[in-house]
Amino acid sequence: MKKPPSKNHYQSKTKKLPPMKKPLTPDDQGKSVEHFFNLKTSPFHGDNTSVDHDPVLPLFWCNNKEADPENDCVICRAEKVGTDYYYCVECDMRYHKECVESPLRINYPSHANHSFQLYSSKKRFKYCIMCRKKVNGLVYYCALCDMYMHTLCAQAVIPFFIDQPKRHAHILTLFPRQASLTCNICGVLDELHFTYVCPICDFVTHADCIYIPQTIRISRHHHCISFTSSLLKGKWSCGVCRQEVDRKYGAYTCNACNGYTVHTRCALRNDIWDGKELEGVQEDEEVEPPFKRISDGIILHFSHGCQMELETSGVHVGGNKFCQACALPINEENFYICVECDFILHETCAEAPQKKFHPLHPHALQQKVVHENDLFLCDACDRLCNGFGYECTFEDCDYILDVVCASASEPFNYQGHQHPLFLALRPNVKPMCHICKSTKENQVLNCIEGDFIICFECATLPYVIRYKHDDHYLTLCHGEEASDSDWCELCEGKLSTGGEKGFYKCDDCCTTLHINCLLGPNPFLKPGQTFTLGRNEFLVIRNNSPRPICGTCNMRRPYPVMFFWESVSSYRFLCSPTGCITI
Repeated sequence: MKKPPSKNHYQSKTKKLPPMKKPLTPDDQGKSVEHFFNLKTSPFHGDNTSVDHDPVLPLFWCNNKEADPENDCVICRAEKVGTDYYYCVECDMRYHKECVESPLRINYPSHANHSFQLYSSKKRFKYCIMCRKKVNGLVYYCALCDMYMHTLCAQAVIPFFIDQPKRHAHILTLFPRQASLTCNICGVLDELHFTYVCPICDFVTHADCIYIPQTIRISRHHHCISFTSSLLKGKWSCGVCRQEVDRKYGAYTCNACNGYTVHTRCALRNDIWDGKELEGVQEDEEVEPPFKRISDGIILHFSHGCQMELETSGVHVGGNKFCQACALPINEENFYICVECDFILHETCAEAPQKKFHPLHPHALQQKVVHENDLFLCDACDRLCNGFGYECTFEDCDYILDVVCASASEPFNYQGHQHPLFLALRPNVKPMCHICKSTKENQVLNCIEGDFIICFECATLPYVIRYKHDDHYLTLCHGEEASDSDWCELCEGKLSTGGEKGFYKCDDCCTTLHINCLLGPNPFLKPGQTFTLGRNEFLVIRNNSPRPICGTCNMRRPYPVMFFWESVSSYRFLCSPTGCITI
């Protein structure tokens, strides 16, 4: 919506803010400092940490024919403001009517023992007990039970009867008190949510479970899945969390794949489902091929205008050329090379589909050719890449994966572990990777048979690799396998001093190398390409010196690539495009 031309177009509602209560301290609640508001109306204007005067807020009532598609309420930050909202002309901010007029304290029917107080929350991993979405901004909070509710959820109308024949043949009645009843749809006992029961038969459901979609597509499976109220006899496990599914309750199943089942709540997670109902929609199975086959061994790839010829593994290029897609060196793998230039693709990279679904992301991903001066940060492994990327096709979603991470599927077969790996841990759990010994914000792969965990940064490392001073392949080893006598041939440091991190080793020659020394912190950056940071341009170059000194940190670095920067009066060789480029 355009900024209103004047205040006369709207009904004015002026709010005067009284002084705030002193915020609770960590000693008071055992939590980080946040703010309870001693207000009869919402307090959001300017700095809410201290108020030395009583500001006056002129808010104007907007009643539009069409909903505002872009702007969220600046108070609750949970939903778009819709058609009816309050507007601040001076600040260009929009407010839900319910948020502006939220009372300081409320009593809620499904949590009758304690009251909820208006609260400003900056918690990152707290969820509304009603809609199960994250809370951030103005919410209602029960300090005794550590429970949160969005202001809109707290003020929503609660129907006494619900008629939803798609889920149940009879009219459902609200059960007015907290009850220990398991929902027939999701199979979960949740006393906080409103429960509806059928007085005719033994059927119980949560209010939000009544309206779940019938057919959906999730990131963990290549077919659509549909809801069923019960399962046949047998042992069922969830395709998302890998835990047992109780056949007495509802679940999602795949009609094309016999035995694939997902818990109702697992299937509807925000990181699993894209939010689209697909009942009655024809499933699109047509996949556009990444290349046109001209003849046997000759292709025309979508990323390159010239024909490319297949070279078999008998041709050894010694890692001196790099795949344009994954940015890794060409060793003894099959690859396609342009008949007119040096454009090269691994055979596996050339066959990667243009469009795919990935278990890490609920939306479809489209392969993108990264051009000169471009690089991106992969959302799975957090590494910079100037090869091809898979970008999210969903509007306003900037999720992107490099080609190597995008090739990972579930189950993931890791050569260094005897069991298949899955994305079976909860998204907010931060476990430790067995290779790099660090906890990750991103999801990790884990073994459901044991406690083995590996992050995407380590899972996508080459398991076997060439080293220019060794005639054999080196193998990736776990840190526990290092002894006190093992040292890195490149940096000459002991392997055991790295906190038992993973390393590469040749069993024939007893050569051992730190992962970072052999591959560097940026293994997916191709030499010869430039990129721009700020006003400066940098060239990725091969490191032909044994241990050059970085021009910023003054450390000797054995990394395979360095970064060259040049100005009118000087130049530098830098070891990292993130930590050492501070020009």
